[in-house]
Amino acid sequence: MRGPIAPPQVPLAASRAEVFADLVRDSVERLERRWPQLADVDFLVLEVPRLDAPGQTWNDEAVPLGGTVAAQDGHRARVVVYRRPVEIRSKGRDERAALVHEIVVEQVADLLGLTPETVDPRYGED
Repeated sequence: MRGPIAPPQVPLAASRAEVFADLVRDSVERLERRWPQLADVDFLVLEVPRLDAPGQTWNDEAVPLGGTVAAQDGHRARVVVYRRPVEIRSKGRDERAALVHEIVVEQVADLLGLTPETVDPRYGED
């Protein structure tokens, strides 16, 4: 949508989805410095978890904020962060960034078979 308010030479504001993806990317880059093997992991942002996802178990208590899929059959391992549930549980950019990082750390820990504190010694301090 370009016009007098947003001429072609001025970039439009990033969408909420783009801002969220940047938060995930920032968190991953922070962890990759310590864990270079994460370069072989795909990090994805999905809007919401799927009810029919393989291996996904649901209960009535909470909607998952993230998940992992182990590498198999030539496919790379994946870490998924679900944008909408995270946005609902956080207020403001700083709180959202802290929650995203916590989720990424927890999922990476699960994938690597480590504790979150081992993956990021500052885990839980935010």
